[in-house]
Amino acid sequence: MDNKKLDQLILQLESYLECWKQFNHYVNLARTKKFEQEDESQFLEVKSVITQELEMILSSIEAGAPSKEDVHALISNAPSIRFVSELSDGSLRALENQWHKVYIAWQSILGQLKVQQKVSHSKPAWSRLFGGK
Repeated sequence: MDNKKLDQLILQLESYLECWKQFNHYVNLARTKKFEQEDESQFLEVKSVITQELEMILSSIEAGAPSKEDVHALISNAPSIRFVSELSDGSLRALENQWHKVYIAWQSILGQLKVQQKVSHSKPAWSRLFGGK
């Protein structure tokens, strides 16, 4: 992958991780049971972005974890803030654990891409042009 594509992918993944943080924010709102209808709308938007961006990211990289199924399962387990707010404490903890595993997996992928970026940017320009190592 060339430097420009790698740089763009890293920015895209950093933005994607911000959406995952927002997802967690809404789960925390559900826990406190202090949310408005506007929060529900924004939660739906965040889930839409997560699902759409997942496809774009997976078309650029091969990620073993998290799998598309892991992400879809997590999104499906939280259809609304109201639904999440009515979960038992154990079910809510399970949802948070599921979120944490996916979030950490994406952080790991981002770290791997940043290593590639660092290596790629440290190569001499003529080496990058002619495919040298």
